[in-house]
Amino acid sequence: MDIVMPQLGETVAEGTLTVWHKKPGDRVEANELLFEVSTDKVDTEIPAPASGILVEVLIKEGITVDVGTRLGVIQADGEEAMAPSSPIEEAPRPAGPAVRATVRDPSAPPPPLSPVVSRLLAEHGLNAADINGTGAGGRIKRKDVEAHKALLAAREGDRRAAASGEGTVIPFNTIRKRTADHMVRSKAISPHVLQAVEVDFHRIAKIRQRDGAAWKDREGFTLTYLPFIAYAVCQALRDFPHVNASVDGESLIVWNAVHLGIAVDLDFTGLVAPVIRSAQEKSVAGLARDIADLAVRARAKTLLPDDFAGGTYTISNSGVFGTLITAPIINQPQVAILSTDGIKKRPVVVETDDGETIVARPVGILAQSFDHRAIDGAYSAAFLNRIRDVIEQGDWEQSLS
Repeated sequence: MDIVMPQLGETVAEGTLTVWHKKPGDRVEANELLFEVSTDKVDTEIPAPASGILVEVLIKEGITVDVGTRLGVIQADGEEAMAPSSPIEEAPRPAGPAVRATVRDPSAPPPPLSPVVSRLLAEHGLNAADINGTGAGGRIKRKDVEAHKALLAAREGDRRAAASGEGTVIPFNTIRKRTADHMVRSKAISPHVLQAVEVDFHRIAKIRQRDGAAWKDREGFTLTYLPFIAYAVCQALRDFPHVNASVDGESLIVWNAVHLGIAVDLDFTGLVAPVIRSAQEKSVAGLARDIADLAVRARAKTLLPDDFAGGTYTISNSGVFGTLITAPIINQPQVAILSTDGIKKRPVVVETDDGETIVARPVGILAQSFDHRAIDGAYSAAFLNRIRDVIEQGDWEQSLS
């Protein structure tokens, strides 16, 4: 029985085989973890398709191949012994007539370089193959080189400190590497601006206090502030659609649907931002269920690359750790990202029929980083103010029905 590179989502054409958990000659059981695959979005654990003996490994760890490529062979229980095959690196073999099984060479040269980029690479002794290009077709641009230089400088400083006995070298895992590259590119691409507003969450707090226990009994997870904030964001994006957008060259693409990215911490081993599609059509209850489902599947490594595709706006939730304010980095190619920070009781001045009075209210800060190429401060501030109005003035009584 052939083991092939699986189709890990409609938008994914290839994957990198990162780890074999068995070696030739080992026995495997059906659905037992056999190997792991990494794409540009997610790491996925792949189970054995049948019980038997792993006869051959045709693709080595670290090699990137097309979907459908033969990775190895299992002699399933009851099958006759098979003659060994040639390694696929030497003789690519498709799994079927419709599949092109070309092995990607990680050292393949990048697209043609401009004279400016070529000069910069030569001046600093850099290898074009080590740099992720953000131009058309992966073409390396000057800002990509500058971002790569900054990353190398930071790494070299850490190495020197570790070599002196001041620290311990811990190699980045795959997710950490991708996050680092993505964040450095984002800072190089987008002029980041941070704005923040204080928000009184007392109306939502009443709903959580009233319905939280029944919700957890029924749904199996805690009702947090996050789905309410996500709902308010979707409402505000209707009035300020240019925040729900992407920059494309010298144009702004304003998206019709809100495909909402939710940052998920992987138990301190990395960060991913899977997407709730058409979030603007969902209720608070629907968003709560989707957020919980994404978090569970992210930590179980069962998300597919399509779960990350097409995000138009992202929320990062650091508030669970009691943070005061966070300046998040934009999730490219989006133009803005919101951080939800800790919500705590604070003294608030409120107006009553008898005048002003000071009361204790649950208050938190919502902080947005935005791309100044796409929108200006006034537009971003008005958007944040709209989110605050929805949270503070909205009728949340029937929000969980």
